[in-house]
Amino acid sequence: MPIVACKICSKEFYAKPFFLRNGHAKYCSDKCMRLASRTGKVVNCHACQKEVYKTKKALRISKSKTYFCTKSCQTKWRNSVFVGSKHANWKDGSASYRSVMLKNKIPQVCRLCMTADLRVLAVHHIDRNRKNSSLSNLAWLCHNCHFLLHHYKDVEKKFMEALV
Repeated sequence: MPIVACKICSKEFYAKPFFLRNGHAKYCSDKCMRLASRTGKVVNCHACQKEVYKTKKALRISKSKTYFCTKSCQTKWRNSVFVGSKHANWKDGSASYRSVMLKNKIPQVCRLCMTADLRVLAVHHIDRNRKNSSLSNLAWLCHNCHFLLHHYKDVEKKFMEALV
């Protein structure tokens, strides 16, 4: 039997003379035959630069012309690009005070009772102006202490002493 080189991977393989006469025996395996029949393109993942095959339809319908190997890579990219005012649900940024505290790595502990349970912590505006989301105006409080602070003057006095 004659030895023939695969048109995709150049691997040498044995081919029957009958297949050669009829124009077959071009590929060493089914995998190489499927690779030859592809009509799309190999592109790099926009997030991790891994090579990924995309069909002609996938290339055509992409609005952003950015391609990804997995949904995980796409989500990482979207979460880095569509933040703040670029996000579809963005209002005006006035409610982003919790993320300001988290980004600046302020210890997540209630300033009055020292509770560190993240499920009950809330952010308190010291001057009670919700529009003022500067770091110096924010403090962590548990829900219980937050309620007490807003309704009892003696707790507010204790809080102000704790800040100093």
